[in-house]
Amino acid sequence: MDRIIRVVGEMESEKGKSRILIIGVTGRVGLEVAKASLAASHPTFGLVRESAFSEPNKSLKLQTLSNAGVTLLKGSLEDEEALISAIKQVDVVICAVAWNQVLSQKLLISAIKTAACIKRFIPSEFGLDPDRSRISDLDNHFYERKAEIRRLIEAQGIPHTYICCNFFMSYLLPSLVQPGLKSPPRNRVMIYADGNTKGVFVKESDVAAFTISTVDDPRSLNKVLYLRPPGNAYSMNELVHIWERKIGKILEKIYISGEELLKKIEETPYPEKMEMVFIYGTFVKGDQMYFDIESGGGVEGTQLYPALKYTTIEQFLDTLV
Repeated sequence: MDRIIRVVGEMESEKGKSRILIIGVTGRVGLEVAKASLAASHPTFGLVRESAFSEPNKSLKLQTLSNAGVTLLKGSLEDEEALISAIKQVDVVICAVAWNQVLSQKLLISAIKTAACIKRFIPSEFGLDPDRSRISDLDNHFYERKAEIRRLIEAQGIPHTYICCNFFMSYLLPSLVQPGLKSPPRNRVMIYADGNTKGVFVKESDVAAFTISTVDDPRSLNKVLYLRPPGNAYSMNELVHIWERKIGKILEKIYISGEELLKKIEETPYPEKMEMVFIYGTFVKGDQMYFDIESGGGVEGTQLYPALKYTTIEQFLDTLV
């Protein structure tokens, strides 16, 4: 009887919830999206390459996901038949592949168009808005590829939401935005330009929770969802001040002008230069914060979903002390 009650309860909780397919489910973002999807009681599917089941690290993640309730489907972004078959089982597709696979979404877009059953597609972005980037001459087509996928989605008339979370907390923040370091500095710190331009950091699990919140929400349909949580947007000067307060020590500050950083970028080969490129775009050019979200037709996640709890930069830095 208890089992019957539990099953009925699960069916009720899933009633009206979109069925979600996640591509890249073993990756850093995809795994968190799958967890958030399950936590929100969505029937959750993952498209997985055959080879992943024999890779020790991935197979362990897949077993954990399967045990948690994720339905695993075999296929890849190169297999159109498998893509269409998987897509026809769901309502929403979320792609979370790595940046170097962004253009591989082209066949996926074609399959979504052919299947003609998807009410929302969330492509692999999860960073700065590619249409707002002003460093396209430095980034080796990083943002251009993402913008190309956007234009294809729009040309095909596919309902979508773009997720622009800016930086993940696991990227740059653990070093206090110091290239080459793996932990925050204890003696001296580099500050870019005048140190007053702000960047945004959001924890991956929080990005996933905001992403899943959009899938059945008409307010985010065919819009860009930006994440600028209060307590997560700080300048370099503010980050350094927070860190000094936490460790009880004043750091020696070395100011790096925009011109100096740009010269260093030009002297550094790809892909080693990319960390500095993103720092330049954010903390010198101000690409994450220079525009108004609403006037550009976007929506801000913490305003749409004020009940969602998230990790602040202060809380994250506490774990590094």
